[in-house]
Amino acid sequence: MVFSSIPFLLYFLPVFLLVLTLVPKTWKSLVILIFSLLFYAWGAPRFIFVLVASTIADFFIVRQLHRAKDERRRKALLLTSLGLNLGLLAYFKYANFFIDNLNATLSLWGVSSLSWTEVALPIGISFYTFQTLTYSIDVYRRAHAPLEKVSDYLLYIMSFPQMIAGPIVRYQEVADQISERTSRTEDKLLGFYRFTLGLGKKVFIANVLGKQADIIFGTDPTLLDLPTAWLGAIAYAGQIYFDFAGYSDMAIGLGRMMGFRFPENFESPYISTSITEFWRRWHITLGRWMRDYLYIPLGGSRVSAKWRLYFNLWVVFLLSGLWHGASWNFVIWGAFHGCFLILDRLFLTRFLTAVGRWPAVIITCFIVIIGWVFFRLETFSEAASYLGVMFNGSIQSWPGATGKFWATLGFSLLASWGVLTTWGKSVEVYLYPTKLNSLTEASFRLVLSLLVFALSCAVITSQGFNPFIYFRF
Repeated sequence: MVFSSIPFLLYFLPVFLLVLTLVPKTWKSLVILIFSLLFYAWGAPRFIFVLVASTIADFFIVRQLHRAKDERRRKALLLTSLGLNLGLLAYFKYANFFIDNLNATLSLWGVSSLSWTEVALPIGISFYTFQTLTYSIDVYRRAHAPLEKVSDYLLYIMSFPQMIAGPIVRYQEVADQISERTSRTEDKLLGFYRFTLGLGKKVFIANVLGKQADIIFGTDPTLLDLPTAWLGAIAYAGQIYFDFAGYSDMAIGLGRMMGFRFPENFESPYISTSITEFWRRWHITLGRWMRDYLYIPLGGSRVSAKWRLYFNLWVVFLLSGLWHGASWNFVIWGAFHGCFLILDRLFLTRFLTAVGRWPAVIITCFIVIIGWVFFRLETFSEAASYLGVMFNGSIQSWPGATGKFWATLGFSLLASWGVLTTWGKSVEVYLYPTKLNSLTEASFRLVLSLLVFALSCAVITSQGFNPFIYFRF
C-alpha cells in the first residue's frame, strides 16, 4: 500500500484517523503501531514477521548495551546490533546483486554458475535499517536513553508515515515524542494540509512528468533525437523531485496529525549554485545521517591530509549510491556526485561564484541531470547510449515529445526558478506554515486541502499511471 493509492486514501487513512481520534490518549500509540503493522503487512505479509522479530531482538540488545558498564562489552553489543540490522539489509537488498556479479566473474573463468533462489526485496528495508542503526548508535553515544517499552521501539521503527520513503527520522530527534506528544486541532489541520500538498505534487506533477519520462527512456536510444533525450532526462529530474518531496510532505503531514514533528527533507534543491549546496537541500535527512554517522567517524574534514578529506567524501557518496539500490549504476551515480563534491573544494565553487547566481544554477542543474541518467537506467551500457544521444544526437522531430509538452515544461521551469530565486523564503513560509494565524486562513487551507484531496482521488481513479519509484530502494 502506498500513500497515493485509493485503498490508502479512501479506506485506510479515514479509518485510522477516526480510530485515533476516538480512543483515549493512553491507547493512541498502540493504535498507531497496529495500523502501521497492517499497513506494512498489506504489501509485504511474508516479511512483517522477520522485521518484527529482528526489531524486538534489537530492542533487548540495545537495552543491555545501555546497562553495560564495561566498554568492551558495550562495543560488542553495539557490533551485535549493527551486525543484525546490516545483515538483514545485506541479505535482502544485496544478496542477488552479489551472486549475479559472482556468477559473471565465474563465467569469465569458465566455472559453472552458482544456483540461487532470488531474494525478494522488502519495501522500505533501507529506511528501516537506517533508523535501527541510529537508535543503537545514539544509545551507545549516550545521546539519549533507550526506550523503556518494546512497543515504543516498534512504534519508532515501524510507524507507517516514514517507513517506506522517509524522511529518515533519527532517534534523538523523536525520542521524547514517542512517549509524550500532543496533537491539537491546529496540528491536525496543518498536517492534513501538508499531506494534501504532497499528494498534489505526486499526482499532478510527478506522475505527468513520469509518464513522459517513461515513454522516452523506454524507447531505443537510436530512435531518439537530441532534444527528446534531454526532455526525458529533464522530465525524470522533475519526476523524482516532486515524487520524493511529495512523499516526504505526506509523511511529515501524517506525523503532524499524530503529534510527531518529523524533520524537513527538501529545500528547493534545483536552485542550488553548486553540488555541495544541492546536497544540503536534497534528501536532507540522508545527508545529515551520512555526515554524522559515517563522514565524521571517518575523520570528516578534520584530517591533516587533503587526500584523506577527498577520500572520505568519495567513500561516503559511493556508499550513498549503493544504499539507493543494488546496481552498479547507483554506485556510478554516487561516485559521480562524490567527484563533483571534490571538484567544488578544489576550484568549482570559486568558478561558480564568479559567473553569477543564474549561470551557477544552470550549470549545477546540468550536472545533476546528467547524474540522473545513471540513476534512472539499470545498466552502464544503457546510460552510455542515452548520454551519447544527449551529447551527440541529431536534431529532428520525434512524435513522442509534443511541442505543447516542451512549451509547458520550459515555462514551468523558468517560472519556478524565477519565483524560488526571487521570493524563495516567502514562498516556503506560505506553503509550509508552522501555525494558523486566523480562522479565515484555517478555513481557506481546509477548503483547499479538501479540493486537492478530492481531485487527486479522481485523477488516480481515472488514470492507470501512478508509479511508486522506491521499490528499488
